[in-house]
Amino acid sequence: MTIKQIIGAVAAALALAGAAHGQQFFRIGTGGTAGTYYPVGGMIANAVSQPGKIVVTAQASNGSLANVNAIAGGSLESGFSQSDVATWAYTGTGAFEGKPKVSDLRMIANLYPESIHLVVKKGSGIKSVADLKGKRVALDEPGSGTLINARMVLAAYGVKESDIKPEYIKPNQAGDKLKDGALDAFFFVGGAPAGAIAELASSGAGIELVALTGPQADGLRMANPYFAVDTIAANTYKDVPAVQTLAVGAQWVTGAKADTETVYQITKALFNDATQKALAAGHAKGKFITRENAVKGVGIPYHPGAEKFYKEAGLIK
Repeated sequence: MTIKQIIGAVAAALALAGAAHGQQFFRIGTGGTAGTYYPVGGMIANAVSQPGKIVVTAQASNGSLANVNAIAGGSLESGFSQSDVATWAYTGTGAFEGKPKVSDLRMIANLYPESIHLVVKKGSGIKSVADLKGKRVALDEPGSGTLINARMVLAAYGVKESDIKPEYIKPNQAGDKLKDGALDAFFFVGGAPAGAIAELASSGAGIELVALTGPQADGLRMANPYFAVDTIAANTYKDVPAVQTLAVGAQWVTGAKADTETVYQITKALFNDATQKALAAGHAKGKFITRENAVKGVGIPYHPGAEKFYKEAGLIK
């Protein structure tokens, strides 16, 4: 057995043991350890777990696409997904064109905005997406929402994938290569500040963020309403001025078969005062995880457990 198989077998055995004691196990698929999903998922899991009843755990994954597929296949109870990926999966469009629809995908909560970062080395001379032609650009791994968005951005600005020297690696690897001069730019979609980019900015390497503005960005928004105008504030990353970009929502999704009472209790716990304080103090994106934001930009049906809470809270009719 591989390490992965052993871990899987242990997790399954624990879940069975827990179930025998009336304890529910509820996993959240997040993203790579250098992104924003992973730390935020860990915070949420700690905050909403209820000893003896519901054990919520966060685990690293390849991101949105991988999480949605794992929920569909039954290997995860829940996961984080970009709003665009969740909508595509449910409707069988975009990245899910020609594939079976994930019609059982359900919403727990919209969490926070995920900014599209286009990171370049300071003084690289890359001032717009069009300047990427002929350059070495990392687009993130297959299975990530970043890769899909990066391709959309390139296309909007008239840059084909064959016009660049693409690499399909995680943002922390891309950061290392950029620092070493082996890469010119990389895309990352996630809540700012993202660990890998913050580390790079404070390492003395010196970075710049390329703005996503103009008619091309407007066109992307008009065609894809899940994109929103977003600003990454000055000094979110060391010595980097404010930059305008686009964002998608980070959403917590599950399957229709997830236990209604469990999802209700988790949703209720996510929005209680103690959790809200812990989230706001624990991560820059935590303060966006509010009741009001939870029901914004939702393109798929709510899970009945989450819906029950939002109706009680007067957030939806």
